[in-house]
Amino acid sequence: MAANGAQIGMPTIHYYLIGAVPGMVFLGIFMMPFYYGSGVRSVPEFMNQRFGKGSHLIVSLCFAVSTILQSGINLYAMALILQAMLGWSQWTAIIVSAVFVLSYITLGGLTSAIYNEVMQFFVIVAALISVTVIGLHRVGGWSGLQTKLGGSGGLMHAWVGTGIGNVTNPVGGDWFSIIMGLGFVLGFGYWTTNFTEVQRAFAAKSMTASRMTPIVGAIPKMFIWMIIVIPGLIAAATVGNLFAGPHPVLQYNEAIPYLFKQYLPSGVLGIAVTGMMASFMAGMAANISSFNTVFTYDLWLNYVKPGQKDKYYLNTGRIITVIGVFVSVFTAWIASQFGNIMTYLQTLFSFFNAPLFAVFILGLVWKRVSNKAGTIGYICGIIAPLITYILYLRSVAAGNPIFGSPTAETWYGAIFSCLATWIVAAAITPFTKAKTDKELEGLTFASGGLKYFRAAKAEELEDAKRAAKAAGKDLTKVKVPWYKKPAVLGGVIFVVGLAFYIPFF
Repeated sequence: MAANGAQIGMPTIHYYLIGAVPGMVFLGIFMMPFYYGSGVRSVPEFMNQRFGKGSHLIVSLCFAVSTILQSGINLYAMALILQAMLGWSQWTAIIVSAVFVLSYITLGGLTSAIYNEVMQFFVIVAALISVTVIGLHRVGGWSGLQTKLGGSGGLMHAWVGTGIGNVTNPVGGDWFSIIMGLGFVLGFGYWTTNFTEVQRAFAAKSMTASRMTPIVGAIPKMFIWMIIVIPGLIAAATVGNLFAGPHPVLQYNEAIPYLFKQYLPSGVLGIAVTGMMASFMAGMAANISSFNTVFTYDLWLNYVKPGQKDKYYLNTGRIITVIGVFVSVFTAWIASQFGNIMTYLQTLFSFFNAPLFAVFILGLVWKRVSNKAGTIGYICGIIAPLITYILYLRSVAAGNPIFGSPTAETWYGAIFSCLATWIVAAAITPFTKAKTDKELEGLTFASGGLKYFRAAKAEELEDAKRAAKAAGKDLTKVKVPWYKKPAVLGGVIFVVGLAFYIPFF
């Protein structure tokens, strides 16, 4: 994201205010009741219940591939830090990073990843606040930053130059692709179907806690861009020339490591680097943890070795963890081929998350859609963005790009993926056999799915009564406070998040 800040500037906040906050709120309010209520262990398992074995197998395989590719991104990011700070070669840094992650994820599992994330969050925030404050001071404050970037197009504005057919902003996307591609398909798709993220909410102790997990998480999410995007802008203002040209001295990915070295004293620098390493390590560990869960329970248990004891699957998961880390070493090399790894990540999301979200939502709201229609629609949803990506690369090679930037391509690729999934599934459904209401019990809105929302509301009231009883209050007058209602709190967060656009419109 800091690389995006240096490359495209303030439009990067779209990833937070449209691409993240609404999706996190949607996950907490609408999706977690289905996930938590049905008791599934993974997103592919939910797809198995709704669309059957064929869909489950394809989704599981795609998810495993996607997760390992994302794991390589985190591993490459760790290597960048070691390479920038210690002067190691890229391959040495990647292998050393992989060994560290393998050690602690094998011993600690998901629990270690969660604890590590909580601890490193505060370390990184402290380091980024320091870099932001010092950097702004060095460039003459906010007005000085604006002055230095005054001739850099729309770096300081989020929506300027986003008219359809008149795209002049650095991100290269129009308002439709931002709202529908990033905000709806990619944003909602990532936060509702990416098991690496949803897994945290699965680990909650109750349905209310699981719903509040992404909603409470959206609060720092709508603020955190300030200490990520602004350092990227500072890098663009101070060393923007080092990113330019056919053979740049620095990649945009190196914006944060460079600022750390420039602005932080040695002691603080060591803490900051430790936090950054812990962050990428936690991200990779979460990817690997998701990979071994899906591989072990969704693939190995269902299609290779069913009916074994829990210890067998535990040991299988550990073996797969080792394999996953080694494969990530090679996917890290793929990530290293992209100057901006955020663009690469969005490309992966358009291939894998967008069609999964499309078929998932279709299955929830339309009980008639059949297993075969959903499965074929999902496959077409993967093919559509792949074709879009290939056509874009060919157009770039020909000197006439069909999209304003690689980022805009990922947004439109996601839109095409969603449309392809829906159109193909809708076209095939009338000619295929649908599941009965009994088979779909609790899996769609029209076949008992609303019971999870009723259960969630009842649980909220019970929690309020327990708190009132502990405080010695009258239980007959108990009401759930607004800030403990996921729908109300989520709505407030959504509105406040959009308000951050006003100064940068």
